[in-house]
Formats: sequence, C-alpha cells, structure tokens
Amino acid sequence: MAEQETGTETSLADETYRALLEEILSAQLAGGVVIQERRLAARLGVSRSPMRDALGRLEGQGLLVRNGKSMLTVRVITLKDYLNSLTMRLLVEPTAAALACPEMTESKLAELAAMLRSIEDDPDPDPAMIWRFDDALHQGLGEASGNPFMAETIVQMRRYTTIFERQRRLAQRKPGLEDHREILAALAARDAEAARQSMTRHLEKVRQRVLSTY
Repeated sequence: MAEQETGTETSLADETYRALLEEILSAQLAGGVVIQERRLAARLGVSRSPMRDALGRLEGQGLLVRNGKSMLTVRVITLKDYLNSLTMRLLVEPTAAALACPEMTESKLAELAAMLRSIEDDPDPDPAMIWRFDDALHQGLGEASGNPFMAETIVQMRRYTTIFERQRRLAQRKPGLEDHREILAALAARDAEAARQSMTRHLEKVRQRVLSTY
C-alpha cells in the first residue's frame, strides 16, 4: 500500500509540475506573481505535498525565485536574461540542427512539415498551434542530435525566451515561417551545413526582431 501511495504522490507531483510549468510558459502565472501555495493547491485539486514537490522543482530550475521577503515568486525574465538565453541557443542549436540532419526520421520530418503547412494555410492560426510547432521543431532537433546535454540546454534556454516573448506578446501571428521552411528543407535534404546556417539566421532574426521593439 505504501508503494502504491508513493507512486500516486509522485504521479500527482509530476502532473502538478507540468500544469504549473505550462501556466508559467504561457504567462498565466506572470513574472513577479507571488506563489500562494494553498490557493494553487486548491485550484488544481491537489494536496500540499505534491504542490510543494512541484514548486521545489520549478525553483530548482530557476523559474521560481525568492524575493526580498523570502516569498516564492515567478521569475521575471528581463531583456538581459532573454538575450543571454538567445546567445546560449546560438551556441548550441545550430550544431544540434547539423547533428540532427542524418538522424531525424522521415516520419518526424513529415509531421513537422504538416504542422507548418497547417499554420501557413490558416489565415488566423491558434497561437497555441504555433507554439506547439515551435516546441516540436526546436526540441525535436535537440533530441535528434544524440547529445542529451544539448537537448537539455535547448529546453532550458527556450523556456526563458518563451516566457519573455509570451509575457510581452512579442511573437508575430505567423512568426518565422520562411526561416522554418528553410530549416525543414535543409533537414529533408540531409544537408548539415545548410541546417546549421538556417538555424543561425533564424535565431539572429529573432534577436533583431526583439531588439527593434526596444
């Protein structure tokens, strides 16, 4: 019975973590908001034990921080944080794209191409669909690179850039479609150098687009 209860608590903690992570990434829990543990637990319908576990994980990942009064708050992603994260992505993602070129499966490439076509064909695509495609492409490249350290770095750095963009509504309605088409074309051609260059251009354009708003 104890093992079953432990397993249930672990599952609840994982579910709670994923729910809170999505709320932070989507800016439902905005930067600077004070975390009210009891209220969050009641809203998500979980006990305080899995809630504390989930909050501890998010704090360990730097997405929750302590303010001057030692209260747990959602981290505010500054422009400096954003640019530093993009710099890390520029160091890692072009290489990940090159390494993924011979490894990404045809089925995964077809899935990504279908997602991109769906966005292109929709005059007013759901923003959630755009973010799902962006996640699938960038994280998929990290996974296909065969380097787990690269994959984890991409996940972590993209969390910061995603929070910044979504909280400030900087993403365009159909952002970077041409860039994404170029990246997918390079992957489909198994051209590692073209994939590297396409990813570099894409991230540089993202940086310039954000800087132009300041």
